[in-house]
Amino acid sequence: MKILILVAVGLLSGYQLTAQNFTPAEKRLILAGDTAKMMRVLNYTIDADLKVLNTESTDIDPADPLLPLLARRMFLAMRDSANSGVGIAAPQVGISRNAIWVQRFDKSGSPFEFYINPRITKYTILNRKGGEGCLSVPEERGLLLRSYAILIEYQSYDGAHHHELVEDFTSVIFQHETDHLKGFLFPDRMREQQSAIALPLPQGIELFIRPQIVR
Repeated sequence: MKILILVAVGLLSGYQLTAQNFTPAEKRLILAGDTAKMMRVLNYTIDADLKVLNTESTDIDPADPLLPLLARRMFLAMRDSANSGVGIAAPQVGISRNAIWVQRFDKSGSPFEFYINPRITKYTILNRKGGEGCLSVPEERGLLLRSYAILIEYQSYDGAHHHELVEDFTSVIFQHETDHLKGFLFPDRMREQQSAIALPLPQGIELFIRPQIVR
């Protein structure tokens, strides 16, 4: 039992050691311009923006004092009346850190919630097919297969770890936003799925089984 506890503590310590504060360059970007307004959303048609969008993100210390400001400015960017969405990831505003907003359609009132260092730890082989778009890929949409249900792990501002089972369309949003943290855009997933095998269920509903999922 003591060995198991030591291993668990060691794993948790390793997880926490990967989380760092914002760099000076990230701080400048978060504080740039009018901090009461949204940050600019990166566009994949701009080479410099695409380089950031294709970069894998790293964990952020939940206690970093600028994280709430980043969250607020990300939220404003996500809900911009000119191009609003149901989720956004920090890389989309130029910050390659593991932080996302997700609209929780699985909860009463469909609230928007902020997640720090989110990870998907389990995917179901049961998939749903649906249309997706992206704030960083404006005026484009496509059909994608996503796992119907996932298990997620994330942190809150106090550093506490949380786990949840998420299903249906809210699960799709989590998968889309965490893809951003890995440097993937939804057109990348579309290309990946062009040669993928998907077996439709007999009920005729938009759910599919994929024999193997490569992540």
